[in-house]
Amino acid sequence: MMRELWPLLLASAVGLVPFTIFSTYLVPIARAADTGVAAMGGLRGLGGLAALAVGTALAPLIDRVPRRWAAAGGLAVLAAAAGLGASGDYVLLAAFCLLTGAGTAVLNPALTAAAADRYGEGKAAGRAATLVTATQSMTAMLAAPVIALPALVWGWRGDMVAVALVALLLAAVLVAPGRGPEAGPGERVGYLASFKALAALRGVPELLLIAFLRTAVFMGYLAYLAAYYDDRFGLGPGMFSLVWTLSGASFFVSNLLTGRLANADAPRLPTERLLAAGLLGALVTATGFWFTHWLPLALLFTSLHAASHAVVAACVVTLLVRRSGARRGAALSVNAAGMSLGVFAGAAAGGAGLGLAGYPGVAVVFGGMVAVALGAAALVLRRSSAEAAGS
Repeated sequence: MMRELWPLLLASAVGLVPFTIFSTYLVPIARAADTGVAAMGGLRGLGGLAALAVGTALAPLIDRVPRRWAAAGGLAVLAAAAGLGASGDYVLLAAFCLLTGAGTAVLNPALTAAAADRYGEGKAAGRAATLVTATQSMTAMLAAPVIALPALVWGWRGDMVAVALVALLLAAVLVAPGRGPEAGPGERVGYLASFKALAALRGVPELLLIAFLRTAVFMGYLAYLAAYYDDRFGLGPGMFSLVWTLSGASFFVSNLLTGRLANADAPRLPTERLLAAGLLGALVTATGFWFTHWLPLALLFTSLHAASHAVVAACVVTLLVRRSGARRGAALSVNAAGMSLGVFAGAAAGGAGLGLAGYPGVAVVFGGMVAVALGAAALVLRRSSAEAAGS
């Protein structure tokens, strides 16, 4: 499967690199733009807003064009963004953030849907889709050291230029004949009617809610993770990088294995039950972690929390691919937009909890959000059981 999907997997990896460069080299980038780190870092939010707006606006349209052309268009936008970012100009770096958010909002759902489309409607389609998300999680874990080594030779600007060239090359590969479906399978209905049809799909609204809440909890948790380990255990940036690696590795392995388990020919556990189990694990770790005063236990919670979220993420993608049918591109696009919103919501909610009641407040906020997601998962499971009994 990896041999057949390599262009899609590589493209999904490249999609995460521009913002990784921006975050890793924030200080020298701010210096080059003659501005403060806080002002430059704030531009990152423009990417999230662009991803939310573009992902939502284009959701009904993404199934009407060839997947490979949509993905190639997203790569072209990323190439343009990286080229602008290499300039070091403040205004052009703002454009870089906007275009990167917009490009990934098109690229990621198009790649996931294209991978699933290659294998039709069976379990292999869900496995292919989760393989794309597993590649993205692996890239998030490895991208920083991978870009740091070449930057020793050509600096962060060289990294940006390299990303632009690789993105353009991959775009050309994707549009080559035989690389993907010639047209999206979506039915051509009205713009608003597409949203209504998506909302009417069984279990899809609940799955989109779960994805939003899961992202909010996990990204909010990550936003305050370094501060927690520094405050409670005195771990500085050097030692904390190992904690970050532990979390990233746990997410990647769990995401990859869950994709295989959920899409096996004879799964031992229905995907809906696996989803609920992952949320239950997230609930326990999302609350218990913030009350921990023993470093080995905190590290265990960190690993289990990432693994639980990876289970949920893989199950949501699998179920969206199965249940959305010809509208899987739209469903995955709305899912990506909801997760972009979740990044902001999670950081804001976690900050509110921290400000009002310290770490116990964070535990209550994130635990409550996971509990709501568990309720939505119960509805998905109940509907699935009713459908199985009816058949």
